Formats: sequence, structure tokens, C-alpha cells
Amino acid sequence: MDSTEGTSHTGFRTGSSSARDETRAAAEAARRRVRIMSATAQPTLPRPRPGAAPAARLALKSDGAAPGLLDGAWWPRSRDLLSELPSLTAVLDPLWGRITRIAVNPTYWPDIPRKVPVDGHVVKAGWFTEFDPHKLLLLSYGNGRRDLLIIPPETGAESAARLMAAASGDDGPPLTASALIAADEGRDGAAATAVNAFPVSG
Repeated sequence: MDSTEGTSHTGFRTGSSSARDETRAAAEAARRRVRIMSATAQPTLPRPRPGAAPAARLALKSDGAAPGLLDGAWWPRSRDLLSELPSLTAVLDPLWGRITRIAVNPTYWPDIPRKVPVDGHVVKAGWFTEFDPHKLLLLSYGNGRRDLLIIPPETGAESAARLMAAASGDDGPPLTASALIAADEGRDGAAATAVNAFPVSG
């Protein structure tokens, strides 16, 4: 009886091992077919290398400058905080300490996310309608609060250069961000009026 049971169990184990081998072989063949089908249906394409983001267009007051209403000027390339803020913090983090929060007026920003991922951390974003619409408020670990003039992205290069110099100059007039923008627009308007009043004859 014991011998029969032993033979029976031995036979069962041998048969089971053979069945397992066949099952494994069938499963491997099926996996190969799936891999081939996947490769055919969805060919692996080379991943494009991420391009380096353009550097922030920025002008800051010198360290020894007297405190004023603005600490410099920023000329973003768009009104998209998600794409613009990382290049700005890449410059400011080493200078002012890690930027942790920003705030803007929503007038000129169509979408203000609550959090913006930048290199190595996240910046919390907020908005206040009472803020100057041409100003960016920044809070950092190292230097507390800083304020930058936001030069509209569509501004011409000459106007942007004038605004950057005015906002970052050590001895510039203590104007608000919107006052600086208005003054520059007035200058452009006066220049256009003068040209129209005294056209150059050809």
C-alpha cells in the first residue's frame, strides 16, 4: 500500500513537472508574441532631448542700493507662469535665497496655478486684485520680500531696456511699477506725436 502510494505520488510529481514545463513554455511564447505585437503597433521612438529654457530677462538693483519701491525689473516672454517662473527662480534662488512664494495681480495673467514646480522645489503662487498689475512680489528664505517691475512681454526692446534701467537704477525716481510703465508709454506717445508733427521729407 505504501509502495503503491509512493509510486502514485512519484508519478504525479513527474507528470506535474512536465505540465509545468509545458505551461512555462507556452507562457513565454505568448509573452514573446505580445512583445512583438507591441513593438509593431507602437514602435519605440527616440525621446527628444529637453531643450534648455531661455535665460530670464532680468535687471536687479545692486546690493548697496538704497531701498525703494522696486528691486528690479523682469521681462517675461509670455503670460504663462508655469513656463516663465522656473527660469526666473534659477537666477534669483542663488542671489536671494530659495523663492518660496510669489503674488501677482490677475489682470494680465490668464492662469495662476497655486503651485509652480521649479528646479528642486515648488513655488506657491497667489493673486490679489489690489496689487499693482505691473508688479511681481516674491518671498524668499534669505531676503524676505522683494518686488519686481513686470515689463509686458509684448514690449519692444528699446522700451524694455529703458524700463529695466529705471527699475534697477540706484538713483532712479521712486515710482511704482505702473507709474514707470505709464511714463514710458507717455514718452513713446510724445515721440510718435513729434514725428507726425514734423515728418521727415524724402
